[in-house]
Amino acid sequence: MTKEVLITIKGLQTLNQEEEATELVMVVVGSYYHRNGCHFIVYDEVMEEFQEVTHNIVKAKDDAVEVRKKGVANVHMVFEEQKKNVTFYNTPFGNMQMGLSATKISVNETAENLDIVIDYALEINEEHVADCCLNMNVKAKGAGDFSLSS
Repeated sequence: MTKEVLITIKGLQTLNQEEEATELVMVVVGSYYHRNGCHFIVYDEVMEEFQEVTHNIVKAKDDAVEVRKKGVANVHMVFEEQKKNVTFYNTPFGNMQMGLSATKISVNETAENLDIVIDYALEINEEHVADCCLNMNVKAKGAGDFSLSS
């Protein structure tokens, strides 16, 4: 895959069984490289009402995914199947403790495409708040329409 990539991130959050899942989709241009058996995806995002960007680095391998955010929001999230990881998420609106319990991690690579899927439970301040699914599709810039894994 080329270094310059198009990144499509789709997030679903289900707060409870009675409510419909909330969906968020973001498409950004970023960079990709592969080193020591790990995929690295780097991109910047802008939060509404803030001019400063948040720099993101995603490190993915078959059994774990790490997400580091630095800027307006700061966090180091670690997703590992069947393991709960706790971190602190620092935002302009305050700090919170997050628990991330991944039930499924899938990293699928082809010559021009990388798909990452993470199913996880989200806790805020030690209380379960949502079941989530994160889909990230990374493809060479100019490789055509984007797609997302289900």
